[in-house]
Amino acid sequence: MSGTILLIDDNAIQAATRQAILRRAGHSVVTASDPAQVLQQVQNDAFSDNLALIITDHIMPAMNGSEFVRRLRERHLELPVMVISGLDDAEAEYEGLNVLFRLKPLHPDNLLASVEKLLGANKEA
Repeated sequence: MSGTILLIDDNAIQAATRQAILRRAGHSVVTASDPAQVLQQVQNDAFSDNLALIITDHIMPAMNGSEFVRRLRERHLELPVMVISGLDDAEAEYEGLNVLFRLKPLHPDNLLASVEKLLGANKEA
């Protein structure tokens, strides 16, 4: 596994659970709860070339997932992004933003398969 997975979720329990699942599978994972702060860090290249994938929740305070992804895409068109939401109609907000959308509850096997799909596609690019 090369690169870091950045997991953004304002729900600490869900973030910790997903982080544990991903780490058990051998991934390097960093968690964050504030999408605006993460956006600033990514835009300032705080992660350098080490960032392999971003997983974000859809509903968060101050900035939702679709706004985060829109702003991220202004400079990082190719960075793989997975969005996880409990609202199936939220998928429409990501139209044209090149994300993989998954519904909650997301079984650990589905989380890992989705991550491997995105990381594999990124290696081929």
